[in-house]
Amino acid sequence: MRVEVKICGLRRGTDAAVAVRSGASNLGMIFIPGARREVRATAARDIVAAAAARPVFGVFASDDADAILQHRDRSGLSGAQLHGDLRPDVAERLRSHGMLVWRVVRVSDAAGARAAGLAGPGVDAVLVEPKVEGALGGTGTPLDRSLGRLARMALGGHRMVLAGGLRPDTVAAAVAEIGPDVVDVSSGVERVPGEKDPALIRSFLEALVGDLPSP
Repeated sequence: MRVEVKICGLRRGTDAAVAVRSGASNLGMIFIPGARREVRATAARDIVAAAAARPVFGVFASDDADAILQHRDRSGLSGAQLHGDLRPDVAERLRSHGMLVWRVVRVSDAAGARAAGLAGPGVDAVLVEPKVEGALGGTGTPLDRSLGRLARMALGGHRMVLAGGLRPDTVAAAVAEIGPDVVDVSSGVERVPGEKDPALIRSFLEALVGDLPSP
């Protein structure tokens, strides 16, 4: 089952190191002011240092390209995961500066799932997650798999990132049924918000790739 894994909501370099040793392909940290998992600047640099050249995404609720590039310069980010409306020129500018751009689409019904295909052009991937009122991800709420399949079909050849309530005991079935290119997990591998559980990270990866070597 060939699918990339992104461990998101990181706030500690030690957790990033565990994710890398376990085989995660991408890492993520939150730059949304006031978010439960908002990362501090020093920790952000530690996470990038621990990433061992794997892409590290910053999660933003704004499409202010200047602010995102400032975070990139301070922390060493490889990409931006963007919530909300996204102007085409912003994605183009970030990509022209060497950043990967993932656009977030929040889905609550079939029409929203089918509209995911409209988000693909101009970005490197589209992250599809359930729409939860008053929250931007990290709620532990799973995406209805029928909506996930619709979004997958709508995206066609564009890369799809599946997020929302994935856990070690559910991720393999979700991947088999929906067929994303990447799965994104945060709360499903945590002890508390922003503090990852090494055993859960390993179990999540093992559910997709089989037993991992002893740490």
